[in-house]
This record gives sequence, structure tokens and C-alpha cells, in this order.
Amino acid sequence: MDAREQIFQQLVEDCGGGIARLAGSYVRNRAEREDLTQEIWLAIWRALPEFRGDSSVRTFAYRIAHNRSVTQLARRRDSADSDQLDAVPDERPGPEADLMQHRNAERLMRAVSLLPLGMRQALTLRFEGLSYSEISDVLGISESNVAVRLNRARERLNAKLSDAV
Repeated sequence: MDAREQIFQQLVEDCGGGIARLAGSYVRNRAEREDLTQEIWLAIWRALPEFRGDSSVRTFAYRIAHNRSVTQLARRRDSADSDQLDAVPDERPGPEADLMQHRNAERLMRAVSLLPLGMRQALTLRFEGLSYSEISDVLGISESNVAVRLNRARERLNAKLSDAV
């Protein structure tokens, strides 16, 4: 196994779930998420030889994921004249004991999906554990702008979630 394959395998292990969740925050349903996730991993594979090490390989991967997702969102906007994202229901059946947690997660995801794109991007990356610096690199904005987006997103989420109670 060459170095490229090793780095790619490590990325899949470390970031696989996060990349899928990031893709899911940009698209409407499971099939679109799976297609976008596959496009992202292909783009990462193709871009690995160009990785210069200016950032962490994780940040590099999330930047590619972000760019592919934005491109997908733009394509969808061009083809469908709608800017609103539908709530993506969780298709996995859960045990009855997890019902309240499941409902809270759905409420949170619905509320996040209603946020403006800039806030949704920053919040999704933060949910994945990226630092302000890494989010800044991925989105191509300053760290202070990341902080502003996250604070505004939290305020809106708090307002939406407290109104729904």
C-alpha cells in the first residue's frame, strides 16, 4: 500500500462519518447524501497528490467536502427553483427508550436545516469537532467570522428550540 492509499484509508476511518454528516447537511435525502458523499471521497482521492501540507490532512479533506457540497447545492438550485431544505427524517428505527433523544435530535436537525447556509456550514463543521482555525481554513473566512457565525447560529437555535417547547 503506497502513502496515498494509507492517507486515504486513515481519512476514511477518521472522518468518514463526519464527511457523510456534512454532506447530509447540504442535501435533501439519503440517496442524495450517499451520492454526494461518494463524489466527495472521489474528489479527495484525486486531490491527495496535490496536498502540500499547508494545513492538516483533515482540514484538507473537509475543505474539499465543503467545496463539493456547495457545488452540489448550486447545481440543485439551478435545476430546482427552491432554496428551502426539507427536514431529513431519520429512517432508522430506534428502541422506545431512545424516543425522547430521537425527537430532540430531529428538532435540532430541523432547526439547523432552517439556518442560513453560512451559519449551517460553520455549525456543522463545529459539530464535527473542527476548531475555529480549521473551520476558517475550510470555509475560507476569518476566525472572527467563524465565531460570529457560530454565535448567531446558537442564538437562532436557542430561540427556535425554546419557541417549540
